[in-house]
Amino acid sequence: MEAAISRRRAAIIGSGSIGIDLMYKAMRSPHLDLKMVVGRSLASEGLARARELGIATSAEGIGFLAHHASGIDIVFDATSAQSHRINDPFFRKANLLAIDMTPAKIGAICVPSINLDNMAAERNVNLVTCGGQASIPLAYAIAQAFDTLEYIEVASTIASDSAGLATRENINQYILTTEQALRQFSGAGKSKAVLNINPAKPGINMQTTVFAKGRYQSLEKVKASVREMVARVQRYVPGYEVVLEPVETKGYLTVSVTVRGSGDYLPAYAGNLDIINCAAIAVAEFNAVCWERTAA
Repeated sequence: MEAAISRRRAAIIGSGSIGIDLMYKAMRSPHLDLKMVVGRSLASEGLARARELGIATSAEGIGFLAHHASGIDIVFDATSAQSHRINDPFFRKANLLAIDMTPAKIGAICVPSINLDNMAAERNVNLVTCGGQASIPLAYAIAQAFDTLEYIEVASTIASDSAGLATRENINQYILTTEQALRQFSGAGKSKAVLNINPAKPGINMQTTVFAKGRYQSLEKVKASVREMVARVQRYVPGYEVVLEPVETKGYLTVSVTVRGSGDYLPAYAGNLDIINCAAIAVAEFNAVCWERTAA
């Protein structure tokens, strides 16, 4: 008989749409045991759904977690950059793995398709932004096939209904964090990030386009590098698909992807929220597997 998997005990702080979707993903994971969902309003839909599923809930925020830290190993912080900075000292004191869904830039930056293996010893993992999770794999793949990369630009378009209050409040932080991560992972001298919020009805799928300027010798080599990276992302984000393969126009190389969500709670067009939630689950499951190996 196969040995039973020892699951890591998890909590979610933040009961908005992204927290609800994350809740269903965490519950489906064979490596995680979701113990609690914490928010700031007893009337929130997220807490109501959690209660219906038999998960412990509280509207007392970080204070509740502080009194129950011994019962969890991993916390998903789906609040805001400002709140995460306030929460982080508690996470560290309680020795919890904090998976940061905000652009706070406190912890180790992670894009699972690139550097998940480096996260084994980290206690705070930052997932950049939704646009970063969609674009950085492409930027990295392009950089691997370029001799030199001078400039990288990413433009992400998301549906208005998938841009919640926290997203809108953190636009400036979103841009700064995404641009910094683009430079870090691609080695480009300059970077630019743009976020377009489209009010069209019905909502449009998330689309991310990367523009790169530099020197390369083979377009086919660039295409092969991008295809390999897309396949790696699809292992944890099935709805990640290329809609424009690398092409050179007016001195710039351009590649574009669309991200369609799995529909656990959010509408399928909300790929921007789905991709960062999928990345968060990938980090948590990696931690669980590493912990199980160490404990064996």
